[in-house]
Amino acid sequence: MTAANSFNTDEILDGILRWVAIESPTYDRAAVNRMMDEASDTMSAIGARIERIPGRDGYGDVVRATLDGESDEPGLLVLGHLDTVHLVGTLEGKLPIRRDGDKVFGPGILDMKGGMYLATYAVRQVLRARAGGKLRRGITFLFIPDEEVGSPSTRALIEAEARRHAHVLVPEPGMDGRVVTGRHAFLRYKVHVHGRPAHAGAHNRHGASAIRAMARLIETIEGWSDLERGKTFSVGIVQGGTFVNVVPTECHAEILCVAPTEEDFEDIVRRMAAIEAPFPQTRVEVEPGPVRPLFRAQPGTQRLWDMCREIGVREGIPLYAGQFGGGSDGNFTGAIGVPTLDGLGVGGAGPHTHDEHLLVSSLEPRARLFAAMVEELAG
Repeated sequence: MTAANSFNTDEILDGILRWVAIESPTYDRAAVNRMMDEASDTMSAIGARIERIPGRDGYGDVVRATLDGESDEPGLLVLGHLDTVHLVGTLEGKLPIRRDGDKVFGPGILDMKGGMYLATYAVRQVLRARAGGKLRRGITFLFIPDEEVGSPSTRALIEAEARRHAHVLVPEPGMDGRVVTGRHAFLRYKVHVHGRPAHAGAHNRHGASAIRAMARLIETIEGWSDLERGKTFSVGIVQGGTFVNVVPTECHAEILCVAPTEEDFEDIVRRMAAIEAPFPQTRVEVEPGPVRPLFRAQPGTQRLWDMCREIGVREGIPLYAGQFGGGSDGNFTGAIGVPTLDGLGVGGAGPHTHDEHLLVSSLEPRARLFAAMVEELAG
């Protein structure tokens, strides 16, 4: 077993900050690929074989880093993303890297560069403690470039890779000692409203505003949410109109829906398919987008959680588990039945905001936990 003093908080934090300093918003392919270069270098340094899978549909590349084991048994997949929701320039603007006591702030530091770097560090320390530098089973790291938009270009690759492995560990944020054994389903939609043009100043009554119709639809759609149960409809992007003196003929919105149960999933699909134009002379189109399926804890995942909980008790790391919102690529692997344990990353708060931060005090315990899981599953 890797000695407890093998995990140095300052080393872990320094590595995470190197990654955070490379801004990588999903839609900036070149920026994401700079981050993939850094991840490749990190994995090469610990002996991994690097495969660069070219990106599709305008997204960045995928990096698959393989550490061969002593046997040909199905091994362990470490799965996570390096794209963020923060645009290039955020570091110089609203979310610079800074430390305030136990909190360290930065774009993507919690979701999920912190967790993915921590996983690489934990595996490195495990290998260093092994004579010959190999584990019994192989370990594959899969670094994803488009998770923040639903992994539209990588879902098939993720599922195929998971099927080749015995277990999947996902170092998404592990806030407040949480470990994730299931995740709600996520459904994305685009809604397009078409109206009738007119001069807004002279002939307003002859037009039909697509923006007004969309506003009514937004109120209706978001009103379907049940916040207490976690069933939500959220409109995150709205675009419409050309000139202020033209009655707008088009308005477009993107909607994220969250389903905690199969019944909620079916209800969301039914409601979104039945949307109708709220006013005369307007027309609505609903375009389904990427879906993250419902991830329920199967027996294999429960066994992983039992193992994790026992490690936590042994190491003095308080943990709890359950099904939560906040989709991840673990939705895909868990939904196809591959034993998956998610939420194994760093602790912190504020993901997707300008308050995003990790807790330095979480780094060493979480690294020990991840390393112990690797030893149990691949050692």
